[in-house]
Amino acid sequence: MKSIIFFDIDGTLITEDERMLIPDSTAEAIAQTRGKGNLTFINTGRTEFNVSKRVRALGFDGYIYGCGTHIEYNGQTLFHRKPTQNFCRNIAQLMRKCGVTPVYEDSDGYYFDDKAPMTDGLRYFMESFVDKGIDVSGRVEDESFIFDKFVVWDNKSCDMDLFRQEVSKDFSIIDRGGDFYEIVPLGFTKATAMDLILKRLGIPLENAYAIGDSMNDLPMLKAVPNSIAMGGADRIYPYVSYITTGIENDGIYNALQHFGLI
Repeated sequence: MKSIIFFDIDGTLITEDERMLIPDSTAEAIAQTRGKGNLTFINTGRTEFNVSKRVRALGFDGYIYGCGTHIEYNGQTLFHRKPTQNFCRNIAQLMRKCGVTPVYEDSDGYYFDDKAPMTDGLRYFMESFVDKGIDVSGRVEDESFIFDKFVVWDNKSCDMDLFRQEVSKDFSIIDRGGDFYEIVPLGFTKATAMDLILKRLGIPLENAYAIGDSMNDLPMLKAVPNSIAMGGADRIYPYVSYITTGIENDGIYNALQHFGLI
């Protein structure tokens, strides 16, 4: 029976610094496990457009984007949760009322709100996007404005009580630390998408593996018996069955080797 391995991207497959390094051993491990007939899936909070060609070149059978809101397998879309544009515009107005700083993430690009307060986090994001060649021209006023999920930064003048009260009616709020929050539609997680894939492909749970490094990986790590934390990801150590070495110390290779997947 083949196994299936779900990989986070940032801090798992690539380093989270400006180098965005993908170790050679990571590429080798993914090639070897696929050579044995195992399936590999990306499972990320990123939306489709923001998964780079470098990551895709590692070789994956499928992709879970946007924390479970969009699923692809063998180049075909299995599922894509899309809200109405009217709903998205109402959320944008609510974010202005709350005074937080949002970035809206669609499968085709980002949308920004020039009326939102500028934060150090947003400034860093926009600068890094420009450095990566990512288009930052999208605005909430655009006719094409719509999103799969979004992120926000809070600030001293925003109304976080109102934000939590209203947003929690339709979304899960994931605290990523540093006044930064990831906002995902209710009922969708990295784990819900994994469940759909396992059922679709007929793969038993005991043959499923998940590898991650951050708190937004907890749903997928808790969903499988074979859960792996990257070395250095101390916050998630209590929730996993195995802790591998750091990303630059052959963490992916060592994890797959430990479980006999290569």
